[in-house]
Amino acid sequence: MEPVRLLIERLYKVQFLSTFKPVLDALDAALFGTDRTSIEAPHFVDPLDLKRYMSCVVLALLPSALASVYFYGWQAVKIIMVSYIAGGSVEVIFAIVRKKEIHEGFLVTGLIFPLTLPPTIPLWVVAVGVIFGVLFGKEVFGGTGRNVFNPALVGRLFITVAFPSIMTLSWQLPFTDTITSATPLVLYKTTQTLTPLPDLLLGKTAGSMGEVFRLGLILGGLFLIYTRVSDWRIPFSYLGAVLILSGIGNHFFPAKVAPALSQMLSGGLLLGAMFMATDPVTSPFTMAGKYVSGILCGILTVLIRGFSGYVEGVMFSIVLMNAFTPLIDHIVLTLTYRPVRERAR
Repeated sequence: MEPVRLLIERLYKVQFLSTFKPVLDALDAALFGTDRTSIEAPHFVDPLDLKRYMSCVVLALLPSALASVYFYGWQAVKIIMVSYIAGGSVEVIFAIVRKKEIHEGFLVTGLIFPLTLPPTIPLWVVAVGVIFGVLFGKEVFGGTGRNVFNPALVGRLFITVAFPSIMTLSWQLPFTDTITSATPLVLYKTTQTLTPLPDLLLGKTAGSMGEVFRLGLILGGLFLIYTRVSDWRIPFSYLGAVLILSGIGNHFFPAKVAPALSQMLSGGLLLGAMFMATDPVTSPFTMAGKYVSGILCGILTVLIRGFSGYVEGVMFSIVLMNAFTPLIDHIVLTLTYRPVRERAR
């Protein structure tokens, strides 16, 4: 690898390529880490820190990503590639314009976004969605670490509203060419038909590419919790709230609210709870705030699924909680430190 390192060092010295320094920095960091002095405080460098974090998330998503390729073939590969190319291009352009580094954050966004999509989606819609998500979900706020909303969900929300027929009526069953609109949530909402739990767990149902193999999502989520990349409080409070509220709701409104286990294993709940609600940038940083955010996400998910015109509430609930994250942290800090200030007086 030493010849590659020397080549990169020579490219740094080429005046013509000075505009593309963020691209060279990203290549250097990806291959070797970096020993360069950090520009912003704190002034020390851990070359594996952000890379380690993002690598763990990508690794945790791999079972679901590989399962989507197994279930849906090359179409899944093409969707993921378009997501990375289109969204990554936006990242590179903004890094060059701002003369800042290209962060590894898009490695996660570029993979999560296609996993939330139906396998029959046109590739141009994938490109439109990921570009919108990166542009308006992250870059307009200043880039990685400054975004208010999860960019993958912003892109998903946009194409859901802009192209509703594509996002709600064209699902494909694994291993077949059959097109159906009957996802497990749709089946229950329209006919009160329950999908067998083993089928939900192992991916023998229609749904988004990354949500059907739920066993992989569970294992990936537990891996992130074990490595402390994600905080267990948010997914456990989220899933716990769904479990309790759907159990109560199914007792009183069985025609609207599915049983608890079906709720847990249907739709994008596990993908959202394990990988999107836990985003450290857009979720609360206070311990109590994490519980509050997870519980509110769970309540909103069950209510939207059961009592709205949409069959899925995960996306809307997480985006809403992203918007209220600063307020949640503010309230928690106020309630925590008010007694301290009063005693100090």
